Amino acid sequence: MLSNITRRLIDNCTIFNQSCLLCNTRNSEFGLCRGCKTSLPLLPELHCPICAEPAATGDICGFCLRSPPAFDALHVPYLFGYPLNTIIYAMKYGKQLQLTGTLAALMAEFARKTAMRSDLVLAVPLSKERLAERGFNQSIPLAQAIAVTMESRFSSTLCWRKRNTVPQASLGRAERRQNVRDAFGVKQRIDGLSVAIVDDVATSGMTLSALAEKLKKQGAKRVDAWVLCRAFFPKT
Repeated sequence: MLSNITRRLIDNCTIFNQSCLLCNTRNSEFGLCRGCKTSLPLLPELHCPICAEPAATGDICGFCLRSPPAFDALHVPYLFGYPLNTIIYAMKYGKQLQLTGTLAALMAEFARKTAMRSDLVLAVPLSKERLAERGFNQSIPLAQAIAVTMESRFSSTLCWRKRNTVPQASLGRAERRQNVRDAFGVKQRIDGLSVAIVDDVATSGMTLSALAEKLKKQGAKRVDAWVLCRAFFPKT
């Protein structure tokens, strides 16, 4: 039985059971045929259990040992590479909002496989300036898909971004940490709740950690970060 939110996600996705957005194969579920779906770059099985950085042994990485993030674990199915990166770019910067259904379906499928549960699901908020420029928050459909899968409560109002930070992609690791320091606010106490925070892409994880820190200060007992894909970050 599909939930109302799931039905809306499907209804809003004009490529559901239409042509594959990558190769034009007809009758492709959520816009991806089986062949193109298997071409998406999976996160290696061996990765840091905290930040999901690919690693040779699957042990906690050096960065997490030296300076652990505020979130408890980062959950991610894919690497940020072709062809998934082209879909995300087209959605975020080309404003092809019909692609949100495809990305949300991939996130829901991954969440089902993990069988994890959180009491509350949040999308990483954008600043007012960035939201006005882009016109939408690309993380909200992903967060809604996870909330439906977990049968958890989704909130779009609990947290907000206090200021319009410099894009993280242009900064080094230390600069990224400073850039998002105190960038988020949380409106009320959430004592004892487990929280899932959701974004589309993670690189250094500093943005997710900054939000998780604020949530824990407001009483969250656990914060899990969820993203669709993980980008590599220079070892500096």
